[in-house]
Amino acid sequence: MALSAVASAREILTRLHDVMAKRLPAQAKLNAVVNIIGEALDSEVCSIYLLREGVLELFATRGLAQEAVHVTKLALGEGLVGTIAGNVETLNLDEAASHPDFAYRPETGEEKYHSFAGVPIIRRERAVGVLAVQHAAARKYDDVEIEALQTVAMVLSELIANADLIDVAAAGSGGTTRMQSTAAVRVSGFRIVEGMASGVAVYHQPRIVIEHTVAEDTEAERHRVYAAFDKMREQIDRMASQAEFGVGGEHDEVLAMYKMFAYDEGWSRRINEAIDSGLTAEAAIERVQQRTRMRMREIDDPLLRDRMHDLEDLSNRLIRIVSGQLGTAAQMGLRQDSILIARNLGPAELLEYDRRRLKGVVLEEGSLTAHVTIVARAMGIPVLGRVRDVKKLIAEGDMLLLDVGEESLFIRPTTATEEAFEAKLELSQKRRAAFAQLRGEAPVTADGHRVTLMVNAGLRDDVAALDLTGADGIGLFRTEFQFLVSATLPRQQDQQKLYRSVLDAAGDRPVTFRTVDIGGDKALPYLNHDENGEEENPAMGWRALRLALSRDGLMKAQARALIEAGAGRTLNIMFPMVSEPWEFEEAHALFEAQRTWLASRGRKMPAEIRYGAMLEVPALAEVLDILLPKIDFLSIGTNDLTQFLFAADRAHPRLALRYDWLSPSILRFMKRVTMEAQAAGVQVAVCGEMGGRPLEAMALLGLGIDRLSISPAAVGPVKAMVRSLDRAKLLEHMENALVRPQGSLRESLEGWAAEHSVELA
Repeated sequence: MALSAVASAREILTRLHDVMAKRLPAQAKLNAVVNIIGEALDSEVCSIYLLREGVLELFATRGLAQEAVHVTKLALGEGLVGTIAGNVETLNLDEAASHPDFAYRPETGEEKYHSFAGVPIIRRERAVGVLAVQHAAARKYDDVEIEALQTVAMVLSELIANADLIDVAAAGSGGTTRMQSTAAVRVSGFRIVEGMASGVAVYHQPRIVIEHTVAEDTEAERHRVYAAFDKMREQIDRMASQAEFGVGGEHDEVLAMYKMFAYDEGWSRRINEAIDSGLTAEAAIERVQQRTRMRMREIDDPLLRDRMHDLEDLSNRLIRIVSGQLGTAAQMGLRQDSILIARNLGPAELLEYDRRRLKGVVLEEGSLTAHVTIVARAMGIPVLGRVRDVKKLIAEGDMLLLDVGEESLFIRPTTATEEAFEAKLELSQKRRAAFAQLRGEAPVTADGHRVTLMVNAGLRDDVAALDLTGADGIGLFRTEFQFLVSATLPRQQDQQKLYRSVLDAAGDRPVTFRTVDIGGDKALPYLNHDENGEEENPAMGWRALRLALSRDGLMKAQARALIEAGAGRTLNIMFPMVSEPWEFEEAHALFEAQRTWLASRGRKMPAEIRYGAMLEVPALAEVLDILLPKIDFLSIGTNDLTQFLFAADRAHPRLALRYDWLSPSILRFMKRVTMEAQAAGVQVAVCGEMGGRPLEAMALLGLGIDRLSISPAAVGPVKAMVRSLDRAKLLEHMENALVRPQGSLRESLEGWAAEHSVELA
C-alpha cells in the first residue's frame, strides 16, 4: 500500500472509529459512514448494500435518491453490485454502463454517473455486502482509493455484524452448527490419498473472527505482530526438525518452501503497511489475507493456487498467535479417533495433529499437487478432497466413515452401513495380509508363463514399495513431481541426487525414468510456458515432450542429471507423449549429445542407456514401422490413450462411466500395437490405471501383453489373478471374443474368469 493510500485509509478509519463509538442506531451509523467515505474520496456517490434474505439491499447512500434506500434490491450475480458479491471481487470501471453485467435501476437516479468502483464487504470469507462509489466523470478510481475502500469495507463488516445487520445464513455457520437433519448421508469426493478410516468429525477451524479492526495505538499493534512473527517462525523451525515421518523425501522440500513463506519480507511489509493505515494487528493480517484470497480466485493455475494456500495457512497461524486464541483442533488435542474436516490445510497444520488419533482428512478443496497431499501420503493418512457443502452436512462429533478408494464419505452411517464398512475394512486387511504372503512369489501363470509386474512411482519414498510388494522394478518413475513441489526449477545436482537415490534403493531391479511431463494441467508457476494464453484443452496442449523440446535447457539439465545418476548401471529413459517419430529422434539426440559432453569431461557413464517411448497419442500407432527400429521398448499409457481414442475427458464423471476400458475399440487397438511391436522384437509394457485392475489386467494378458506397471497397492491383487490364470486358454478366448464383439467385453470376461476360477479380488 502506498503512503497516500495509508493516509487515506487512516483518515477514514479515524472518523469511522468516532462514529462506531457513538450511541446511534445502526441506520444512522451507516448514513454517517457513506458521507465520511464520500467526502474523503471526493466521490459524488457512496452506497452500502447488505445481503438480506439472499438479496443485496441498498441500506445507505450519499448521492443516489434517498427513496431508493431499502427499495432497490439485487440478486447475487445481478448487476455490478451483485457481480461483486457473487464473485467476491473488486470492480473499477470508468464507464459502468459498458460492463456486460450492468443493470439500470431508475429509482436510484444513477444515470448521470459514469465511473463506478465497488468492493465486497466480507465476513468469514463470504461477501455479506458491497461498498460502492460513483462519479459523474468517466474515470477509473486510483489504486490508492481502491485500497482505502477495501480497508474500510473490512471495518464495515465489524460494524454491521455488531448491529446484527448481517444475514447469518449467508455469512455461514462456521462449520459447527447443524443446518440439516440427522439422517445418514453419503457424499462423494475426489481421491487424493488412498485408504479407509472411521472416526468422529472434528473441524480444523483455522479461521478466527476479528472482533476489533480499528487500532488505538499503531506502534503497540506493530510490536504485537513482530512478536507473533518470531513465535510463528520458531514453531515452523521446530516442526521441520521434528517431522515424525523422518528425514528425506519431497516433504523436506515442501517444508523448506513453507519456511521460505514464513520468512518472506514482502508479506510482513504488507502487514505493517496495513497497520499504518489504522488497523489492529489481527485486522492487518486479515486484510492482507483477503487480498491474497481474491488473487487466488483470479489464478487458473492449480499449482500456484496450492502455493497460495500455504500462505493462507501461515496467515491463520499468525492471527491465532497474535490474538492468543487456540483456534485449531490440533492445539486443543484430539480425544478419540477423528476425521479432520477443513476447507484446505497447509502442510504444517497437518503435522501438528496427533498421528495416533488422526485417521483421515476431508477437504472442501484439495488437489493431488498440494503440499498437504505430499505430507499426508508420507504420514499414511487417507485424504478425500473436493467434498461440497461439508459445513452444511456435517456437525462436530458426527460419526464418519471414509473410503477414499470408492471416493465416498458416509456421514452418521446406519448400523448396516457401519457393519458393511467394518466388514470391507476387515476383508481389505485380510486381503492385504494374503497379498503380503505372495510378496516372495513370482507372478507366474498356472500354465508356467512369467509375467513382469512393475510399480509406478513419483516420490523417493515410493521405492519402498518394491520390497513391500515384491515387484520386479519401477516401470514408470514420474520425474515431474520434483518440479511440481519446488518453488523454482530444481537444480541439476538436486535432480541427480533424487535419481541416484532411487536407483540405489531399487538395487538390481530396473527403474524406468519418464522425462518430465509438465505443462497442460500440470503448469509450473516459475515457467511462463504458455505464450498463447490459457489452453482450452490442456491434456492435448503444450505439454510433456512438446514443451521439453521447446525448453531444451530444462531437458538438457535433466538429461545430464539422469546420465550422471546412472553411472555404471543400465539407465532406462522413456519419453512421454510422443506423437511422431521425429520427436523421439530429437529427444534421443539431445540425450546422446549430453552423454558425449559428459564423457568428454571424464564423467563416469552408464553401462547402457535404453531409450523408449510412451504411446499415448493414437497417431503414433500409424507410424510404428518407422519408430520401432529406433527404440528399445514401448510403453502404452492407457490413461491418456483412452481419452484421446474416445475424444472423452477422463475427468468428466458422465464420460468416465460411458466409455469402458474393455471396449472392443480399445482392446483391438492395443492388440494391433502389441503384435506389431513384438514382431519387431521390441518389448511392450502397459502403464496406467487399466493394468492395476485385475479384470482389465487379465484382458491385457489375453492380448499378449506380459509387462505391467501399476500402483503398488494393485500388485498383490494382480499377482493373485496371474497365478490363478491359464494364459493359453485366455489367449484363445480373447482371440475369438474380438472377432465379432457385441459391445464391451466386461461381462463375457467376468463370466470366463468365474468359469475358470480366476481370482479377481
